[in-house]
Amino acid sequence: MAFPPRALSRIVAAWPILVVLAALALVPTISAAFDNPFIIRLFTRAVIFAIVAVSLNFVLGYGELVSVMHAGFFGVGAYVVGILAAHDFDGEKLWLIAGTSYLAISIPAAIFVTALVAAVTGVVSLRTNGAYFIMITLAFNQMIYYFFIALKKYGGDDGLQILANLEFAGFDISRLTTFYYVALGVLAASLLFFGALVDSRFGVILRATAQNERRVVALGVPPLRYKLAAFVISGAATGLAGALWATGQQFVSPADLSWVRSANFVVMAVLGGTTRVWGPAPGAIVIVLLGALLPGATQYWQLPFGVIVILIVVYLRGGLSDLFGRARTPGGGGH
Repeated sequence: MAFPPRALSRIVAAWPILVVLAALALVPTISAAFDNPFIIRLFTRAVIFAIVAVSLNFVLGYGELVSVMHAGFFGVGAYVVGILAAHDFDGEKLWLIAGTSYLAISIPAAIFVTALVAAVTGVVSLRTNGAYFIMITLAFNQMIYYFFIALKKYGGDDGLQILANLEFAGFDISRLTTFYYVALGVLAASLLFFGALVDSRFGVILRATAQNERRVVALGVPPLRYKLAAFVISGAATGLAGALWATGQQFVSPADLSWVRSANFVVMAVLGGTTRVWGPAPGAIVIVLLGALLPGATQYWQLPFGVIVILIVVYLRGGLSDLFGRARTPGGGGH
């Protein structure tokens, strides 16, 4: 049975990320071979951050909206899981809502709450553009950051330790390998989801809005509606990553919401490559690996880290995704 030309071209264009995902699937085997569980923990962190970078890139790379509040979305998703688990452990209700340690309930709740926060902040933020958009998203991120610091009931500055046993559909997510594959599956699903969105009419309008918003308005299309929908979708997916983070770490801290982490997410997306849906994934993985390995090699690890980033930016104009060639899907989307 022959593949349709369009389907075949998609498979050819997607081979780089298929290679990356296949390599990531071998991480538990490598960890077992070296008898070093830290390898799985490190790559779990990289995979979760890759989900955020891919989600951020939907508005950054295709909508040209440089958001510096995705750490806020990340933290909201994490805290929803943590707070619901804390109330379940204590047997207290959160207002009229009972706490829960069932991730089949708390993760959708995290996605919903994060989407709601993204919608409210997006309505305000998206009425600006350029540097003003960057500054207002930064301001919102700091508001969310200090909001959770003020919640002394949930740890405040010290963060929130999750003491309840989190459960998900019969899976023992306390096992490092099981949770790692769950996170990797979510990354793969995110790539498929955002790839389909970029290819859709919605994605075409979003890219057109980024290129020439006045022309889109002249065609009778309301750009704010599309930008807001993209912002909410990106924020919700980031909240999902935050929920996974809380589940894997069994701990949530206000540090997870800092503007520095938001800036790191932007760097991951740009370094990986914003012209392809999958580009930010290798960017996140490389940043996490460099941040873990370089401090053990030298006290002044920031220097070689900066040099490596500069070399990538100078010699790989399209980010790390350029290493895999310039295969593009029909229509020039580059994903």
